[in-house]
Amino acid sequence: MSPLIMIHIFTAVIGLLSGFLAMFFRKGSGWHGAAGNVFFVSMLLMSSSAAYIARFERPNALNTVVGLLTFYLVGTSWWTARHRDGKTSAFDRVALLFIVSVSVAAITFGFQAANSTRGSKDGMPAAIYFVFGSIAALCSVSDIRMLARGGLIGSQRIARHLWRMSLALLIATMSFFPGQARQLPQWLREAGWMYLPHLFVIGSMIFWMYRVKRRKGAVLKRPMPRAASAGEDTRASLGLVA
Repeated sequence: MSPLIMIHIFTAVIGLLSGFLAMFFRKGSGWHGAAGNVFFVSMLLMSSSAAYIARFERPNALNTVVGLLTFYLVGTSWWTARHRDGKTSAFDRVALLFIVSVSVAAITFGFQAANSTRGSKDGMPAAIYFVFGSIAALCSVSDIRMLARGGLIGSQRIARHLWRMSLALLIATMSFFPGQARQLPQWLREAGWMYLPHLFVIGSMIFWMYRVKRRKGAVLKRPMPRAASAGEDTRASLGLVA
């Protein structure tokens, strides 16, 4: 086993653990922020090493796409959470070009798989490439809308952070199971409760997105003190980001 693969496995485990801890801790708390920072670093290392391995050591087009997509989701989510002024920057424009490239590559791989004699590429059917290509395309649309608006503040900024981190955690969870199911004992592969973490991530994402939307409506209806800006008032009422 190469050192890079060991790094990939280690950071994947740390990323999953810290990601679920961040979901459990109260949003905006110090524990949530600490777990989020560990998740950010470990997921960047995990996804970048996965993409490198899939491209140069163990060629696999789908793993390359998924690794790059996860890297993008984590990076842009962290950037959104840290820049509370909501203004766009060169980072956002580079991120847009990056995810457009990922989307084009995934869709291209999908057509290659569809046109092959086996109907697959690197053992994966065309449909899965189109799924991840579509996800990357939707992220591109989200970035374009943000750049056109000149940035995001308040609940919109928080929502962007939430769904991107949640989606990255869901992809990592699926990469472990069923992605690595062949490495697990048969009784564990057949256990239905192995999908409970997936349902937890999806349910948590829906819950927090709903809460952001509901609190946004409450903030808009409440008279705003002159001393507080709209972004500060929304952030304080939600208590989602440190």
